[in-house]
Amino acid sequence: MATFNAQDGTKIYFKDWGKGKPVLFSHGWPLDADMWDSQMNFLAQRGYRAIAFDRRGFGRSDQPWEGYDYDTFASDINDLIEHLDLREITLVGFSMGGGDVARYIGRYGSERVSALALLGAVTPIFIKTDDHPEGVDKSVFDDIKVGLLKDRAQFISDFSTPFYGLNKGQSVSDGVKAQTLNIALLASLKGTVECVTAFSETDFRADIAKIDVPTLVIHGSGDQVVPFEATGRLAASTIKNARLKVYENAPHGFAVTHQQQLNDDLLAFLTSH
Repeated sequence: MATFNAQDGTKIYFKDWGKGKPVLFSHGWPLDADMWDSQMNFLAQRGYRAIAFDRRGFGRSDQPWEGYDYDTFASDINDLIEHLDLREITLVGFSMGGGDVARYIGRYGSERVSALALLGAVTPIFIKTDDHPEGVDKSVFDDIKVGLLKDRAQFISDFSTPFYGLNKGQSVSDGVKAQTLNIALLASLKGTVECVTAFSETDFRADIAKIDVPTLVIHGSGDQVVPFEATGRLAASTIKNARLKVYENAPHGFAVTHQQQLNDDLLAFLTSH
């Protein structure tokens, strides 16, 4: 099993498929690298090197008690990039993973990065604040943490409905729902809860301002988890020369519901720069 050691000794799992220009994927909450299997397989078959890791506390990575903050997540990505000596990378971040890759550029620059894709991402800021009134109220995130601590398995099971838009005309198989729950339950409870605080309260606006590589922003207009108007639209309007693609009525989990469309769009973006 391929792993590397982060700065604090945490062992982090990654998968590395194919050969060619590298594409590094950062997953969403509460998932792991397996959420990217379709995209990785598709791109690796077309001459790219697809790499994805399990965030600390999730999947097959170690479950440390501390380190569930975006400076640490960005440091972990930097450690992986240096471990594999990657260059000319396209970074792809979904949901909370969009924060990882934005903070990576904010802290480490874009010397090794050639492009960026933010998919349903929590950037530039998720939570409602005085200067971000369109954000999501803190009480929503507080309720999520209460639900996780009370009955994580049932909470995640129920969470599949808005995540995949099952209450808004979308559909996924029973297998997908089972896999989503199984992946989520591999994670540390501590990490799962603390990441809610991290992805909801972290302000990425300073990181977004430092992005100087071609950027693709994809968001579903029907996203009930990370609302487009509060996040993706603002990111696309802030990042210089960003391309915005809105998937009409698509839910947060469009990597599944709009799998082929996403695969095709990522490939088109990769071949355009």
